[in-house]
Amino acid sequence: MNFIKKNAYLLIAVVASSLIISCNTPPTKEAHTVISGTINIVVDETFGPIIEDQLAVFENTYHEANITLINRPEKLAINYLLNDSSKVAVLSRTLTNDEKEFFESKKIIPKVTRFATDGIALITNKSNTDSVITVDEILHILQGKSSTISTLVFDNPNSSTVRLLKELASVKDLPEKGVYALRSNAEIIKYVYEHPHAIGVIGINWMVQPDPELLEYTKAIKVLGVKNLAGKNGDDGYYKPSQNNLALGKYALARDLYIVNCQGVRGLGLGFSAFVAGEIGQRIILKSGLLPDSIPPREINIRNKNKIK
Repeated sequence: MNFIKKNAYLLIAVVASSLIISCNTPPTKEAHTVISGTINIVVDETFGPIIEDQLAVFENTYHEANITLINRPEKLAINYLLNDSSKVAVLSRTLTNDEKEFFESKKIIPKVTRFATDGIALITNKSNTDSVITVDEILHILQGKSSTISTLVFDNPNSSTVRLLKELASVKDLPEKGVYALRSNAEIIKYVYEHPHAIGVIGINWMVQPDPELLEYTKAIKVLGVKNLAGKNGDDGYYKPSQNNLALGKYALARDLYIVNCQGVRGLGLGFSAFVAGEIGQRIILKSGLLPDSIPPREINIRNKNKIK
């Protein structure tokens, strides 16, 4: 079965199951199915732009769906799930065992859908003579050791990028000097624009598809090539977070993205997850600069020039 048919059958099956359930359920004030109703989805703000693109197409297709995106740092996004402020989250990690047990105690089995691979980009001003960097250099500054990096800036102290690099460096806290957490990805771009020797840590989607207000800033910024730790894939050269390098596993700072659905029922969260993981959603991912979880097929028509129709 080819990719298109499989994803089409998946969405049809989900919709059909929802309709069967709704037919046997007493009518409510507001219908909730996989393609209709109202829901909040909390999103890790480091890759918020790509989810906004997905939502625009989804709601343009399914007019009775009303989804509100709440962009938050990862730590706060998880709290939204645990506090029942949102039942669906878009994250760069799956749930921990403790988090799974929390939902299981409420008779909810979270459904997790992987939909893309993201690259955490290291950016600097184009006037900076450096165009490459090693993971060792990043770890040294995070560990408070001497490093060629003078200033490293993150989007938020509670962000997924901070968590990932702290885990990589085996540190619990950021050092007091040389490493700073701002308030957003937009602030990182502006900071790097204004401070030529600073290095920013940002989701690659913010550089591939910048907000119109950030376009002039990004024109003066470049993405650094990264060399991995010795003995790991990508230690033979400097690689940028391109789709090809992400697919080959050459880029050191790659991470998978997930939709975590804790609705506990066949609702709008399930429909949105199926859409993002389906053909249209994966094409949107491909266009964004991230690596789709399933590469959409390309149809090539070969014409016989000698054949007369």
